[in-house]
Amino acid sequence: MKLYIDSANLDEIRDLAWLVDGVTTNPSLVAREKAPFEETIAQICRIVDGPVSAEVMSLEADAMVREARPLSRIHPNVVIKVPMTEDGLKAVRVLRSEGIRTNVTLVFSANQALLAAKCGASFVSPFVGRVDDSGGSGMDMVGEVLEVLQNYGFPTEVIVASVRHPRHVFEAAALGADIATVPHAVL
Repeated sequence: MKLYIDSANLDEIRDLAWLVDGVTTNPSLVAREKAPFEETIAQICRIVDGPVSAEVMSLEADAMVREARPLSRIHPNVVIKVPMTEDGLKAVRVLRSEGIRTNVTLVFSANQALLAAKCGASFVSPFVGRVDDSGGSGMDMVGEVLEVLQNYGFPTEVIVASVRHPRHVFEAAALGADIATVPHAVL
């Protein structure tokens, strides 16, 4: 299983660059660093030679696509992170047709992951910690996502996200998830 660090803190990323295969970020994580978004993404790409998810902030499909295009040109490793919404899925279809890789985030069910995969998502990110927080079983959901995507041979990779503790990492690996994106403190 690949491990990504879920951070925009350059010191944390440098600290674990020898271990991780990629990075996931979001606008909130980047804002905490008090540096320009595009510059932060470019710096991360210079530290880690693997996929770096950079999330759009727009909510409408056309605006997501307009925002995604220049982000994708920052570095070949940039993957555009879009929310699991109807507009997000529309944006994924357009971006896929342009050869731009996407990571559909905020996935809370196998049905959502299926829709994202059908639209051409390169990655889907089921949020195990948030499902657990709401009284469900995040890892059961990951198992369902993996089963559905494998049943139909989708090339979409599963990034287990919202990881709260080392047990989530172990369970993701035991289920056969492609990737877990993990905060620095948990890694």
